Amino acid sequence: MPDGYAQGSPARRATDHPTHPQRRAGDRPAPRATVSLVVPARNEARNIPWVFEQIPDCVDEVILVDGASSDATVQVARQCLPEVRSVPQSGPGKGNALRTGFDAAEGDYIVMLDADGSMAPAEIPHYLHFLDCGYDFVKGSRFMAGGGSLDITRIRQFGNHVLLAAVNHLYDASLTDLCYGYCAFRRSFLQELDLHASGFEIETEMITHALRSGLRVAEVPSLELPRRSGRSNLHAVSDGRRVLRTLLSERPGARVRYLPRNPA
Repeated sequence: MPDGYAQGSPARRATDHPTHPQRRAGDRPAPRATVSLVVPARNEARNIPWVFEQIPDCVDEVILVDGASSDATVQVARQCLPEVRSVPQSGPGKGNALRTGFDAAEGDYIVMLDADGSMAPAEIPHYLHFLDCGYDFVKGSRFMAGGGSLDITRIRQFGNHVLLAAVNHLYDASLTDLCYGYCAFRRSFLQELDLHASGFEIETEMITHALRSGLRVAEVPSLELPRRSGRSNLHAVSDGRRVLRTLLSERPGARVRYLPRNPA
């Protein structure tokens, strides 16, 4: 695992690449990291075309995790992107869908993206940039400079604020967003993330486990868009309780290393 940074230590510039001891002058540059995009979907046939047509060329593999859709989600996905890999979800819940997709992914980097059109695929290169610069886990933020949301309700924003404050306190971190599932990470650290959640709380589990494991975490600004069609499966109150239970059950027993967000 790459060395982390203790709280208060000088932060590496985001444009500085980590040192590779095995690389010598005159050596060929390392090959570009491959990218797997994991898209959990259940009855998203109307939204898939908009999402898939915007996937950038830097993505090498698209994995559609189908949650037993009763519409033409899989057929539409294959029509839009013939090379898409469709895998059936092994159990209920978004957490299960993502874990299914992560296990199937083969790329060096994994990006997770919702299928409802609320996350713009065009933002993916920003996440990859930070991974290329040595970070291990990159998450989107709607509440840092350059980010925003065209969809969040007051109750969701309040809940996010309360839960975020708890995470920052427990992990001595300075994150600006918590309940937002646009993330990317190195597949080699999947074991450190140690994911078990079955529902929407998996997003919080990922972040807290990344912090607990001392992974280098960065935030990038992201604009959350309204769902393009259909209704969300998110239930603010009940899912908020699940997130809170996750935080309480994952309380850290020791101080973790954390690299401040968006370093100068």
